[in-house]
Amino acid sequence: MTFEGRNFDILCGLTAPLVYYFGYIKKGLSKGVLLAWNIICLLLLINIVATAILSAPFAFQKFAFEQPNIALFYFPYVWLPSFVVPCVLLAHIVSIRGLINKGSTT
Repeated sequence: MTFEGRNFDILCGLTAPLVYYFGYIKKGLSKGVLLAWNIICLLLLINIVATAILSAPFAFQKFAFEQPNIALFYFPYVWLPSFVVPCVLLAHIVSIRGLINKGSTT
């Protein structure tokens, strides 16, 4: 779950300002590109959440046996699973829904 490991969702956060500027301010990105970017970011979020769960010291742990993921149980890292991930999930779902509904309204 480091930048060298399976944390590819960091690319979503790095590209988000560019996607916002060129997609929503300048209107330079098509609806399909924005939809694809949101879906890819949502899949990457699901990937890192699954990795975090499977790296935690639970009975079903599959990764990181030498160094289990216990940081997420302590402050300030507890904000990641309890606040940041749900906010990001909600933002992508709302964006996807908005992009899909945008084409169906007159």
